[in-house]
This record gives sequence, structure tokens and C-alpha cells, in this order.
Amino acid sequence: MPSPFDHCAALVRELDRDRYLATLYAPAERRGALYALYAFNAEIARVREAAREPMPGEIRLQWWREVLAGERLGEARAHPVAAALTETLLRHKLAREPLIELIDAHTFDLYDEPMVSLGDLTRYAVSTEGAVLGFACRILGAGERAVGNTVMNAAAACGIVQALAGLARHAARRQLYVPLLLLSQHGLDRESVFARENTESLNAALAVLRARARWHLELAAGQPLPSQALPALLPLALSGPTLARMERTADPFAFEGLPAWRRQWFIWRAARDPKRIFRA
Repeated sequence: MPSPFDHCAALVRELDRDRYLATLYAPAERRGALYALYAFNAEIARVREAAREPMPGEIRLQWWREVLAGERLGEARAHPVAAALTETLLRHKLAREPLIELIDAHTFDLYDEPMVSLGDLTRYAVSTEGAVLGFACRILGAGERAVGNTVMNAAAACGIVQALAGLARHAARRQLYVPLLLLSQHGLDRESVFARENTESLNAALAVLRARARWHLELAAGQPLPSQALPALLPLALSGPTLARMERTADPFAFEGLPAWRRQWFIWRAARDPKRIFRA
């Protein structure tokens, strides 16, 4: 019978292929903990798709809050992701509060309120992607002080790239992660995005976001990178090529991400040359 950690590895392979591949570059004894963390993240990040309505989504998120608070021990032992995550937190002496903040941040996903400002998007990214990156680095033995600034900037860049890449999918369900204030500065509103209007104004607004993502990548590149943290940060090597691909796409609503073989190749290349991780 597969262990909870085996279940997590299979789940990450299915739902977060980039992190699955990157974890293969981690020491074997650390991979199970990383897969537990990433499986938990995948469970939370897909809550809207899984629940479809806000109330079931809220119930799912609250269940995870209670698991992290130690209030559902019996249910957690029976749930492979919860069991593996609980063991990982204990083994690596990781505080649970950042993961509860991650859950709270993902509550935004359940509703159709817009992301108002770039600051809001950055905070969302740091609370979600930043929490996962920070925990992964600690599991790998990289101290928090050594990677703190790198993690924050990497998370901000990742959050912006995800907002841009998900534009069409979000518009189809009337969600807006592209900051509303940025759209307003270019004479746009959210209805124009939901109508998938490909205009010069929209492309100018998205160009501002791409520039901001590159700025965060450059800040992250300027920080020393402990070698232990490398497997946690390898998926960031996809950000620069994804931004470049966006710029070659005439219609942002028709953007297609990097094919799987190229994603794997970029991760492999960054593992051989870590300077490529944050190349904008």
C-alpha cells in the first residue's frame, strides 16, 4: 500500500509537474517532505476548481485550518496529504502560521472580487508562493535569513507571471488578478477584460506587469543563493522564458504556456547553471 508520501509524490506529479521535476534534484531524504508541502499547496490552490461554489470552498479551507491547528487528528491521519504534511512540519520544526496565512490568502480565489492594486497582488503572491518557497528552502536546509529576500522577490515575480498566464482562464469565470487600478490607469475596467477585448491599452497595462515581474527577478538574482535552496527555486527558471513568450503573443487571451518538454529542459538547464533561475 502506498505511503502518504508516495501519494503526495503522485499528486504533485499530476498537478504540479514543474515542482515534481525540480524535486528530483533534491537529496533523496528530503524529497518526501517537499512532495508533502507541494501536495498541500496543490490542494489549496485548486480549491475553486474542486469546490466550484464559495461555500464548499470555504468549508474545505476551514478543514485545512483545523488540521493545521491540530483539531482534526483522526481525520488528518486518514488523509494522506494531511498525514504527510503533519509529519513534515514536526520533523522539520516548521511553524504552521505561514501555511494558515497561505490558506487565508487563497480565500480570495473563491470569490469574484478583483485584485485591486499591484501591492495587493504582491502580498497575495508572498503569502502563497512565498510561503511554499520559504518552507521548501528550510526543508532543504537553507536558513531563513539566507533566502528571505530571494524568496519574497521570487514569489512576487511568480505571482505576477501566474496572473498574466491565467488571464483568459480567469476572465472566463469573471475573476480578475490583473490589478484593477493598473487597468484604470490605462482607461480600462474589468468588463473589458471579461469581454476579452484585445486592445493597445490592455497590452500596455500587461507590459507594465511584465516589467514588474522582471524587476523582481533581477532583485532575486542579486542575492546570494545557498546551494541547498536550488531545488526549491528551479521552477523560477520558467518565468523569464514565459514572459518572453507572452511578448511574442499578439493576443494575451490566446496565450499558450511553454510546452512540457521545454519546461523540463529549462529546469534541467537551470540545475546545471543556477544563474539561469532568475534570468529575465
